[in-house]
This record gives sequence, structure tokens and C-alpha cells, in this order.
Amino acid sequence: MAGSTTRRRGGSGRDALARLRAICLALPEANEKLSHGEPTWFAGKGKVFAMLDDHHHGAAHLSVWLPAGPGIQQALVESDPKRYFRPPYVGPSGWVGAVLDTRPSWTKVAWLVEQAYRLVAPPKLVAQLSPSPGAAPRR
Repeated sequence: MAGSTTRRRGGSGRDALARLRAICLALPEANEKLSHGEPTWFAGKGKVFAMLDDHHHGAAHLSVWLPAGPGIQQALVESDPKRYFRPPYVGPSGWVGAVLDTRPSWTKVAWLVEQAYRLVAPPKLVAQLSPSPGAAPRR
């Protein structure tokens, strides 16, 4: 079909999606909807805090795109450019992409997802979370 994207979500891609879905849906009032043909997670009835990129527009990897606070995108990309990148479309707004199909640290992915959620969720939902640890986990 013209204009369709090729999905490469094999066994490891399905596992990555299942793990990401569990991380996202564990947050207060998080919900999943398809947006631009990809699973996308929203904080309550509010804003997007995570978007799956399953080789969309020919991307070389399965990844999650997350809104990030000032300076976070640059720091992550500089620290590990094979793992983190500036995603198209939303990258100029500070979002960061995290590659999921090359054995990510799921502890760090969960931490990044929670930080993205805290950034966009209404205060009443953020208040339901445990206090945020300051630094990202190493593993």
C-alpha cells in the first residue's frame, strides 16, 4: 500500500512494547491511544508523555519519544548518542528519543518515562507519585 510504513516489530520489538506499555500504564490515570499510527501514552485526559516510534518514516530503530526538561535532551544525546537522539518533529521542543531495540536499561527507561510524565501531568496526578529521586539511575 502506498505511503504505508514497514513495521519491523519482531519478537524483541513486541517484548519492548510490552515492557514500555507496562511502565507507562503503571502511572496514575495514564492511558494509551493510537496517534499517528503508533501507541501513545497520555497523562489522564491531558498531554502526551510517551510515544512509540516503530521504525516510523524508515527510522532505523524502535524507540520511545519523551518530553524532557531544559538541557536533558542535550545531556542524554551527548552522554550516549547511540542510545539517545533528537527525534524529528518534537526534538526542537526538547523531546528526547531513547532506542529500545538494542538492550536498553529498563530501569533508566522507566525513570525517563516517569520524568516525562511529571513534566506534563496535572499536579493532582503528580501528587500521587512517590517523591522523585534527583539523579537518573546508572543502570
